[in-house]
Amino acid sequence: MREMIDMEFFDLIKNRRSIRRYKSQSVHKEDILKILDAANWAPSAMNRQPWEFLVISGELLKPLGNSYKGVIEEFISKMENDSEIISSEKFVKFAAHFGGAPVVIVVLAETNEDPREQKAFLESASAAMENLVLAAGDMGLGTCWMTGPLRDESNLRRILDISPDKEIVAVTPLGYPDETPHPTPRTEVKNKIKWIGW
Repeated sequence: MREMIDMEFFDLIKNRRSIRRYKSQSVHKEDILKILDAANWAPSAMNRQPWEFLVISGELLKPLGNSYKGVIEEFISKMENDSEIISSEKFVKFAAHFGGAPVVIVVLAETNEDPREQKAFLESASAAMENLVLAAGDMGLGTCWMTGPLRDESNLRRILDISPDKEIVAVTPLGYPDETPHPTPRTEVKNKIKWIGW
């Protein structure tokens, strides 16, 4: 039994994909709550649990998409390679509507004047984000962990009325996948490990 559970868990991790095309099917609020409850069980420094989740749907998705689209278009304007431009123009369509996802979740962290505390808060909120992504995958829902929208942070804050005492950590669409991306290559883990005292 233990081996089966472990195998399912590791399969979940390895089969996770960043989804950029979603079905129009709505996501039940109860399912979102279940996913965010899993996120809320993430480890945090001194158990401070410094995160907050904004769950956005409906009309607000349009200005959010326009903001992100502007970020991508500015990025494309600095490109010189035609093939890269063509590839990135497809990304503009994703950005404008978050791939058609019916829900977007923004993860926030508390701010702190002490840079050590702030670092710990960001790490903790990132752990919550990882739980969110994996829980969504376990329920057959897709996500795409994004930091690109933060390049238009002032506009993002204005649209969502985010106070200065909160830091935006990440943004993800949430919905049922309408694509099955191929796995991206990974560097062998042995090249990222330094054994000390073994």
